[in-house]
Amino acid sequence: MQASVGDRVIIHGRVVGAVERAGEVIEVRGSAENPLLVVRYDDGHEAILSPGSDCEVRHAT
Repeated sequence: MQASVGDRVIIHGRVVGAVERAGEVIEVRGSAENPLLVVRYDDGHEAILSPGSDCEVRHAT
């Protein structure tokens, strides 16, 4: 999964009724094989994300 600073990340809920979380990539760490994304979520908190199958990256244009 390729992500760059400025891309949007959408985390889909894993169970029925779970809400999606969305945020902006503010830093990319790790390697190409094992990326770690620093994400600022829409509610203002920041976290390091290791993208999985429930993660969608929407590239900035």
